[in-house]
Amino acid sequence: MSNSTISVDSVASEVLIPDRAELVARAEGLQELLWKDAVECERERRVSDRVVAAMTEAGLLRLQTPRRLGGYETDMHTLLDVATALGRGCPSAAWIAGVLNAGNFMAALFPAAAGDEVWRDTPDARCALVLGLPSPAVEPVDGGVIVSGEWAYVSGCLHAQWVSALIAVPTEAGRPDVRFALMPADEVAIKDTWYFAGMRGTGSNTVVADRIFVPDRRLVPYLPILNGETDGVVDPALPYRNSLTGLFSIGLIGALIGGAEAALDFVRDKGHTRPVAGSTYRNQTQSPTFQLDLADATSKIDMAKLVAARIADTVDELAQAGVNADLTLRARNRLESTQVGRLCREAVDTLLTAHGSSAFNESNPLQRLWRDINVGSRHAGFGMGIPEQVYGRALVGGDPRDISFIV
Repeated sequence: MSNSTISVDSVASEVLIPDRAELVARAEGLQELLWKDAVECERERRVSDRVVAAMTEAGLLRLQTPRRLGGYETDMHTLLDVATALGRGCPSAAWIAGVLNAGNFMAALFPAAAGDEVWRDTPDARCALVLGLPSPAVEPVDGGVIVSGEWAYVSGCLHAQWVSALIAVPTEAGRPDVRFALMPADEVAIKDTWYFAGMRGTGSNTVVADRIFVPDRRLVPYLPILNGETDGVVDPALPYRNSLTGLFSIGLIGALIGGAEAALDFVRDKGHTRPVAGSTYRNQTQSPTFQLDLADATSKIDMAKLVAARIADTVDELAQAGVNADLTLRARNRLESTQVGRLCREAVDTLLTAHGSSAFNESNPLQRLWRDINVGSRHAGFGMGIPEQVYGRALVGGDPRDISFIV
C-alpha cells in the first residue's frame, strides 16, 4: 500500500486516512479475488468470508465510520469510486460494501454513546441498513422500547454486527413517531428468504426481531435524518449534511457501473477471437454491427459514470458548504440514480447481444453480470416509475413526499 495518507489524531491513537486514489487502488487490487470467488458467491448466496475479510483488511468497509472511532469518514465520491472498482470484480460484493458503508454512516448519526458502543472494540464493525417502511410492533418502556417484527431485503445482514431499521413508536397523539433503531446483530434472527435470479451473493435476507430491547441511546428520529437536518440530532462535528436517500444509492449505482464495465471489457477482449456466425468476417471486431454495439454500450456506461459523479459531487459540495439539499434536488438525485441503473442495464443487454448466444451459457460470466445488473437496477429505490413521478411532482412545485418517503 502506498504512503498517500493523511494523519488524524484519534481519541486513543493516530489514524492514517488514505486518500481517494489509495482506496480505489486497494479496491482494484481485490478485483481478481472477487472475480474468482463470484461463482461461489452466487452458488452460496452470500459473499465469501475471504472476500469480506479482504475488503475489511483493505479498510474498504470503514469509509463512513467516524474518524474519532478509527474510521476514514470519506466523501461520497470516494464511496462511489470504490464501489465501482469492486463491482468490476463482483457486483454483489460491491453492493454489500455500498450498503454496509451507508449503514455505518447511519450508525454515526446516533448519539455518541451509541457510536462508542458500535466501534469500541474495532473500527471495522459493520452496520446493515434497511429503509423499508416500519411494520414491527413497538412497546415503549422505561429507557427505550421493545421491538418485535420483520424487515425484508436487508443487504449485508450476513456480514454485519449491527442492524439499523425503521420502527414506528406509538404516541399519545395517535400519530406514530418513526425512528431508526440500532440493534445488535446477535440479538436478531435472519430468515433465509433471498432466492433471486441476480445479485444472489448479496444475501439480502429478512431480519427478525423478537422482543428486543432498544435503549434510547440507540434511537434517533427519522425525518431529520431523512432531510439532512442533523443540527441538535447528531454530533455537530460530523462533516456530512445530506438527505439519507441521497447517499444511500451511491454505493449501489457504483456496483452497477462496475458490473457493466466488467461486461464491456469481457466482450471487447473476446471480440478479437470470436467468429461472426454465418458471415465472412474474420472475427467480431471486423463487423460494423459489433463496432456499433460496442460504441453504444460504451457511450451508455460513460453517461452513467458522468451522472453518478454528478450525484456524488452534489452531495459532497452541499455537505462541505453545510447546506441541506432542497426537495427538488433530492428528487433529481433519486431519478438520476434510476437513470444510472437503466443505462447500465441497457448497455449490458446490448453487450450480450453483441457477444452472441454463448453469453447465456451458465459457464459464461456475462450471464451472471446480466442477471446482477438487471436485478440490481430494479431496486425499489429505482423502479416502478416512482422516481420519475417524484421528480415531476417537485418540478411543478408539489411535495414529492406525497408520492414516496424515499426522497
